[in-house]
Amino acid sequence: LVNRIDIGHYPVNIVDVGCGPGNSSQVLLRRWPDSNLVGIDNSPAMIEKAKKDYPAREWLLVDAVDFQTDIRFDIVFSNAAIQWMPDHRGLLKKFYGLLSRHGAMAVQLPKFQDMALGGILQSVSGRDRWKNRTEGCSGLFTYHDYHYYYDLLSDTMRSVDMWETDYIHVMPSHASIVDWIKSTGMKPYLDRIGDENDKKDFEREVLKEITGTYPRQKNGNVLFPFKRLFFIGYR
Repeated sequence: LVNRIDIGHYPVNIVDVGCGPGNSSQVLLRRWPDSNLVGIDNSPAMIEKAKKDYPAREWLLVDAVDFQTDIRFDIVFSNAAIQWMPDHRGLLKKFYGLLSRHGAMAVQLPKFQDMALGGILQSVSGRDRWKNRTEGCSGLFTYHDYHYYYDLLSDTMRSVDMWETDYIHVMPSHASIVDWIKSTGMKPYLDRIGDENDKKDFEREVLKEITGTYPRQKNGNVLFPFKRLFFIGYR
């Protein structure tokens, strides 16, 4: 995503929305090391880690929709974060308002609902044992297809670049897939379940479905396709 951004000039100001611990911000800074970068996130733990690991940069604890500044950014960047935020129409309008005259809005989000894994979580969480505690979890994620985002961007942007990629991750086991998604797509479900023993049971049920869905390869590894949508709008 960073390599595809082409604004035609060196960006003076960049904001990383949903910066987490600052990892994606470092990718931006490796390409544009002399830019002024601000990272924002609504997680105190993430912002504290970013401040500890990268103290020379500015990190702000704030929700994206509440972020106020007089600065206009040459790049508004968000990597795998907006799926946690509602109202993407309003959110992209907010991003647009942060842009400089010839700035770029660059976003990546996982297409979790288009993956077999998303269907597995929906199915398991809908079982009698879990459905009362996990009701509404799927609604905590916000996703739309590329048609939706294109229509939003084309209303205000002079050009739009969009693409989707399936990343085929080579995993050592089915359990390693569960370990990966425990802190991402499965996290809202586990948070709602609460009890540690029940969490383990839920994970085991998900693991059983994953094992039946993603076959092992000859060498024992498991191929785990992960779909992501990317878009860049140029003001």
